[in-house]
Amino acid sequence: MEEANATLLTEFVLTGLTQQPQWKLPLFLLFLAIYLITLVGNLGLISLIWNDPQLHIPMYFFLRNLAFVDAWLSSTVTPKMLGSFLDRSKMISLAECKTQFFSFVFSATTECFLLAAMAYDCYAAICHPLLYPMIMTNRLCIRLLVLSFVGGFLHALIHESFLFRLTFCNSNIIHHFYCDVIPLLKISCNDPSINYLLIFIFSGSIQVFTIGTILVSYTLILFIILKKKSEKSVKKAFSICGAHLFSVSLYYGPLLFMYVHPASSQANDQDMLSLFYTVIIPVLNPIIHSLRNKQVIDSLVKILIKKTSYI
Repeated sequence: MEEANATLLTEFVLTGLTQQPQWKLPLFLLFLAIYLITLVGNLGLISLIWNDPQLHIPMYFFLRNLAFVDAWLSSTVTPKMLGSFLDRSKMISLAECKTQFFSFVFSATTECFLLAAMAYDCYAAICHPLLYPMIMTNRLCIRLLVLSFVGGFLHALIHESFLFRLTFCNSNIIHHFYCDVIPLLKISCNDPSINYLLIFIFSGSIQVFTIGTILVSYTLILFIILKKKSEKSVKKAFSICGAHLFSVSLYYGPLLFMYVHPASSQANDQDMLSLFYTVIIPVLNPIIHSLRNKQVIDSLVKILIKKTSYI
């Protein structure tokens, strides 16, 4: 009887960000504007780096791929969220829900690995400037990129596989604005202990590894800067790594709170935390990396001058 009931739940209802009708249109317009800025900012940054030969170095290679992953992450979540503001039913099929979850885990995990690779690149550039071309070769950069995407894919595949063992027979109400694993586990008819354990082990391990890589890289950078005691070195270090360190700080806080601590201490309302790293961070990253990076600004100015000269 339980199996028969479970097969009936092929559609779910996303509760969304708000149940107040008067807020739906303003929020729709706000997040539509954020989504369009996200796409323009990230795709524009990709195009800028691609078309400027002076930006064809490892740091901008990783930045270009980070912009791609940010656009992917935002596109995984935001369009469905925008639709829920206009659709009263807020329905999502089980297949669509699992696809959205896989895409989210893949892009979010890949971003963690890319941020770690960028931190290592900063370390090599500042701590070993003379050996930098020999350390950060094209071959190594491509390997780090492939490992980042493969790691994201395998992590998503593990959680997706164990998601298929769950049945949903009591409720089809997902108290969230997209299909994330914690809200799904809360409405499952099965014992989700294994799933919670996998989240703690794999998400925790990935975040410990990537945060550890970032912390070690920046600690070594700090020692080098303090050793040189040069104002020029400090400015160079902040120019190369300041934007990346700020981006990392914004990204990891909500992720650590959401997925690493035990399930029993999960907050009932996770919308604001999830909103931060699925919608806000992707729109901020291109702004952070552009405004704090002289080479990107110079390249953008050069292109704008060239285009206005044709008009």
